[in-house]
Amino acid sequence: MTQTDQVLVTGGSGFIASNCIAGLLKRGYRVKTSLRSLNRIAEVKQLLSVAGVTDFDRLHFVQADLSDETAWKSAAEGCRYVIHPASPTPNFIAKHEDEYIVPAVNGVLYVLRAAKAAGVERVVLTSAFGAICYGTDKHTPYTEEDWTDLSKDIPAYQKSKTLSEKAAWEYVNNEGKGLELAVVNPVGVLGPVLGADYSHSIQFIYQMLNGQIKGVPKIKSVYVDVRDVADLHVMAMTDPKANGERFLATSGEAISLLDIANMLRSELGEKAAKVPKREIPSWILRIIGLFNPTVKLILPHLGMIKDASHAKATRLLGWHPRSNREAVIATAKSLISLGLVK
Repeated sequence: MTQTDQVLVTGGSGFIASNCIAGLLKRGYRVKTSLRSLNRIAEVKQLLSVAGVTDFDRLHFVQADLSDETAWKSAAEGCRYVIHPASPTPNFIAKHEDEYIVPAVNGVLYVLRAAKAAGVERVVLTSAFGAICYGTDKHTPYTEEDWTDLSKDIPAYQKSKTLSEKAAWEYVNNEGKGLELAVVNPVGVLGPVLGADYSHSIQFIYQMLNGQIKGVPKIKSVYVDVRDVADLHVMAMTDPKANGERFLATSGEAISLLDIANMLRSELGEKAAKVPKREIPSWILRIIGLFNPTVKLILPHLGMIKDASHAKATRLLGWHPRSNREAVIATAKSLISLGLVK
């Protein structure tokens, strides 16, 4: 790194993006970050303050949107690297899958074309475990060699992440030759929240602590701490061995939502008094999902056990993530300290 190295981080208000920005600033990089509206600058600075950033002199904001290609070329100018976490997130109920797919795929191509035109050295794309594990049922941990099977009935968000990552690889292998690409595929992202805008994976912990659910769905998933995800992005950005590779960001063995609930109660005592102690039968949720669009979103996950390995990131880059327990408890304590738990 030199003092002139600048990184564009897209979607600066996002959970992963804001942690990437904080990590880059602490390491001495200059950072540009894009926002759909510059009215959110104060909000993003507040998020970064919670993450421990005290000096904003090396941070610059630009206005850019995934639905419009025009602003991305100037956003990428002067940058050596680009980290691209911005993408439609599964916090809304789409009327059609294209509400996820079109901006995700177009956004990736807009950013890659802009990076190529600006002479950027490497782009790190934030993809997802959803681009790896859907449409198949493995009894061994998923790895970076696996891809979601788009011939199956895939939820819109996971389909958008798969198609946008495939579009990225196709671009750099053809008209984008010479532009380096690395991809990070996070599983469910937990870890300390910086404000009210955080990963959808944290919603269950929020609901448990606030007593909004009396039981948890039978879902067993893999998780990772957002701080480790941010570190992996920076490693993938700078390590020569990361070029042309994808990396699963996961802390280890899959755990159930009931496991998470038990961790919360054992660690937080009275502060976890509202956390449920039982699982809800899946057949009940499937009936509720016929009438409740929010519950309907989780139905494809019921009964699934999707495990994943971080062996590649550890072997190639020396990445060592925190444990599930540490990520879960850090999530809960941050929600409580920020007053997000009633």
